[in-house]
Amino acid sequence: MAFDSSRLDAAFTALTAFDWGADPGPLAAIDEAVVAAHGGEALRADLERRLVGVLAGSASRAAKEYVCRRLAVIGSSASVPALAKFLDDPEQSHMARFALERIDAPEAGTVLRAALATTTGQRRIGVVSSLVGRGDAGCVPLLADLLGAEPALAIAAAEGLGRLASAEAAAALAAAKPGPADAAILDARLACADAFLARGERTQARGIYDAIAAAVGPTPTSHRDRALRIAATRGRLACLDRT
Repeated sequence: MAFDSSRLDAAFTALTAFDWGADPGPLAAIDEAVVAAHGGEALRADLERRLVGVLAGSASRAAKEYVCRRLAVIGSSASVPALAKFLDDPEQSHMARFALERIDAPEAGTVLRAALATTTGQRRIGVVSSLVGRGDAGCVPLLADLLGAEPALAIAAAEGLGRLASAEAAAALAAAKPGPADAAILDARLACADAFLARGERTQARGIYDAIAAAVGPTPTSHRDRALRIAATRGRLACLDRT
């Protein structure tokens, strides 16, 4: 049965006045439309247009967070400009990223990469996380540049490269200069090696395990270094061709 989009008029009127603690019941038609939109492009486009309109208006933070959650499900490139405006907003940046991370459109990755140059503090770290969450290969050079940034951001960049675990990410970590993120970089290199090994790329994995063992040295003096050496040794053994 086709969804009656005329039901959305009252629901969106309620949404513009919605705030924390209010009865969400009047919004049920929107939730039903989100489900029904998977079966019809016209409904999805109409719903997306209405949701983006709420973002552009003076609705409450609660209403806009509600919108972001729905756009994460049905949003397209048409939602990206409206969401991008909130990426450096102290209140809305998290939910805007939540939606952009999940919208399967290249424009979403483009605005997130651009936001690395315009956001600051925790919001910038959040952008790193969202790019990695998207599996955005194009962000690798940008994250590599951040390995020399202030400690929290450099650590986030290193962890992100370790999660991406591509050949390019591994090379960026290997080329990093010494700094406050050294420990995170070693951990990320280990994550890359483990990912390579899991994919059957033994030669690449072995090279990283060898580098980690060399960085730790033959006689580790801390619990962390001992753990790294054990992990590298296990990895090297796993790389042996037993056929």
